[in-house]
Amino acid sequence: MFFSLRNRLFLTFTFLLTVPFIILSIMIPSWFTSAIKEQTQELTVEMMDQYSLYIDSITSQAQDLGKQVLVNHTTQQWLKLDTEDGDASTEETLLIKNELKMLLSSIMINNSNGMSISVFLNDGTGTWGNNPSLHEVDWFKDFIENEQRFVKSHMDSYQLSQEMRESQINSYLLPLFDTNTLVTSGFIKVNFPSALLENALNKVKIGQNGRSYLLDQKGANVLQEEIHTPDEVLDQSLTKITNGNDQKGLIETNYNGEDYFVFFQKLPVGNWTLISEVTESDLFSKVNYLQRNLLITSAIVFLLTIVTSFMLSSTITSPLGKLAKAMGFLERGDFSGAKQFMPTIKSHNNEVGYVIKVFDHTIKKLRSLIETEYEANLRRKDAEYKALLLQINPHFMNNTLEIIGSLAVQGKNKEVLNVSIYLGRMMRYSLNTNSNVVQLCEELNYIKSYTDILKLRYEDSITIKIEEDSNTKTVPIIKFILQPLVENAVKYSFIEKTHAEIYIQTEKVENQVFIVVEDKGIGMSEEVILDLLNQDKNDETINVLESKGNSIGLRNVLGRLKLYYGQDFSYQIESEKNVGTKITLCINYKRGDIHDEGRNHG
Repeated sequence: MFFSLRNRLFLTFTFLLTVPFIILSIMIPSWFTSAIKEQTQELTVEMMDQYSLYIDSITSQAQDLGKQVLVNHTTQQWLKLDTEDGDASTEETLLIKNELKMLLSSIMINNSNGMSISVFLNDGTGTWGNNPSLHEVDWFKDFIENEQRFVKSHMDSYQLSQEMRESQINSYLLPLFDTNTLVTSGFIKVNFPSALLENALNKVKIGQNGRSYLLDQKGANVLQEEIHTPDEVLDQSLTKITNGNDQKGLIETNYNGEDYFVFFQKLPVGNWTLISEVTESDLFSKVNYLQRNLLITSAIVFLLTIVTSFMLSSTITSPLGKLAKAMGFLERGDFSGAKQFMPTIKSHNNEVGYVIKVFDHTIKKLRSLIETEYEANLRRKDAEYKALLLQINPHFMNNTLEIIGSLAVQGKNKEVLNVSIYLGRMMRYSLNTNSNVVQLCEELNYIKSYTDILKLRYEDSITIKIEEDSNTKTVPIIKFILQPLVENAVKYSFIEKTHAEIYIQTEKVENQVFIVVEDKGIGMSEEVILDLLNQDKNDETINVLESKGNSIGLRNVLGRLKLYYGQDFSYQIESEKNVGTKITLCINYKRGDIHDEGRNHG
């Protein structure tokens, strides 16, 4: 039959194992694509910002050097001598020019970025050589006609050294004028190696084959690198950048069926624009490869699932048939008959309904025959206790890790090391599962490690005093009863006050052991105290697990102590608003019990 158990299991396994995998094969790459695009945009903008700051530092230094040369007395004196129409002697002119050369050489030597400086007059007369064809040079024409002070990458043969003359440079041009008459007679040319901008620009590239350019307001490359991006893509992007008001952003365009992502940022230097371009296929190449592999894997998993689910469904139906017959013996309480019958049972069809009916009836009978009231109560108490105990660990870890994180942010490495040591001691104590009962001195040592962490965290804002009765050292006690109380005491002390005072005391009076935790915090409301007393009166310790109030730490402790010690445990809460809270735990030990030592070898 098509809807037999075997076929239904076969279809169910195939659907549950294959369909989710196919869906994930489509969703995961899509999610990766969105995440990569967002992260790439953030990373690229960040790299562009860094590059912008770097260019600003280079150009600012060039501007400062130009201004330094302009206002220098030697420069101004050379300029005056040259404009006095021959009144100055040749010797005097050469002397001033040599002084100017020495000044420029000194500035260049002290410069860490390899910058060089030249001074030219309008007729081409320069410090390192005369250039009679100066007015025919493109960058000079751009400077005169368009007042473009930042020059794109070029070579200048009128430099101090051979190395400078043979290297590609970018320049900053500053008009040379008499500071008294403000008459312009030439310009100061501050050159910096193009490699400074190129090496940094290479770090802005994204993807495997992404490209980055530094373009001027005409769309020409400021550096010497050749532009490989299609002209249509670049023209469309520059048009949108020019017409738009955004200083930086992302432009998406398509060319020949390929999507291009063009990141841009306008720079304040020379109206330059930083462009970083990458194709979609390049950016998401790894994601596409992942998606292709996932789809192939999905097909393989689908085939394997068909074979495996068929075999698995066949193996399940036969045992279920045998189990259905065996339940007949269990229903009559004949466990031995069921055991003997199991090897000889043959599978039959339409057994599912019978199995469910017999199994349900058998469970009810097993509960009435096997589980006594004592065992049920014991399991309940054990489950409640373990759940309450586990409730402490995440609460404690979160608070302690927040302290470590806060100290780390403040750069207090020594304190972080100390907290880590204290935390290690606490973790050894916490992770020791040999026994839930320890000596009271061990519990106090655990609290001392915890309070040491608090002292490092709050420094002078917290005072913790511990008085330990020597007669209570070996008294057995369940673990983790003090830490939640101390934690709450600290928490509520800092709500309205800037200083916390915590007092912890242990005392033995005959067969009773008293544990006191006192603070000077905001106190507890009467509603909270009455709620705790009603909980104790009704013996509803299970409600502690569902508590969402502010006293969950206290509820936890009281609940566990009540579960473990029963009528031998009592407590007292003394609290006054804005004055403080005092919690006293009292455990009555029977004769001989107080000398039993809890063992903890953590």
